[in-house]
Parts: sequence; C-alpha cells; structure tokens
Amino acid sequence: MRAELALAFLLAAVAPASAHVTLAQPSAKAGSHSVVTFRIGHGCADSPTTALRIEIPDSVASANPQPKPGWTLTIDHAAQRASAITWSGGSLPADEFDEFAVMMKLPADAGTVTFPATQTCAKGVEHWSEPKGSTHPAPALTLTPGSDMQDSMPGMDMSQH
Repeated sequence: MRAELALAFLLAAVAPASAHVTLAQPSAKAGSHSVVTFRIGHGCADSPTTALRIEIPDSVASANPQPKPGWTLTIDHAAQRASAITWSGGSLPADEFDEFAVMMKLPADAGTVTFPATQTCAKGVEHWSEPKGSTHPAPALTLTPGSDMQDSMPGMDMSQH
C-alpha cells in the first residue's frame, strides 16, 4: 500500500510538466533540415493559450515557421537569422492541444538543442526555459549523428534550395 501511494504521488508530481510545451519528435539528425514541432498540451490552469514564443538558439542556421490560421506570426531577427518566433492572437482552449511547426537547418554536431518557450494565456504566463527534470523544462531536441543524406524530411531534396 505504501509503495502504491508513493507511485501515485510521483506520477501526480511528474504529469503536469510533461503536458506543457514539448516536442512532437524529440530527436533529429544533426546537420539536417528538419521540421521541429512544438506541442502545447494545455493552457495555464483553466485559461486558454493566446500566444507561444519560441527562442531560436544561435546554433540553428535558419528557422522558417509554419503559419497557423487565426494566429499572427512574428519573427524576430538577429544577425540575419530568426532569433525568436511568436504565434499570437489565437485562442487555444485550456483543455485542448495544438502543434506549432518550424522548419530548421539544425546544427552539424550531435548533442542537445534547447528552445526556451513562453506560453501566454488569457490569465497568466508560463516560461518553459529550465533544464530537463525541472518543473518548467525548455523543449529540448536531441541531435543524433548525421549521415551523407542530411535531410530528415522525406521527399524533400534540399540540394535544390
């Protein structure tokens, strides 16, 4: 009985953090052109999400967001590259999820790339910028060693771009 209570407590403590801003695919090939999809699992408490801002690390060579109907897209630039992408003006009910996609040219070296995110709701703001394992972890993409065929998007020939 004690073990069951401990397990229930542990699951209750972990569950909320896993449902906020995460990645639909947690890994990609290093050096590839890849679509990175950020998933919002729910709003802030009972409040709908009205904006999502994703910080793009310097190591990402390019980032091109996918527009979403009903949302306004803003791209901040630094040194001729996208440094942050914001979708705003929409309304994602607190009990629904959605995905926000960005096509990126990923760093050439294997490792982890983190994308600090800010989720703005009608009532409140959540900053997802802490290390993995914390209460507000930033979405993190694991880059696996690349190959001669760097593209990770089936059907796309990036040599033409």
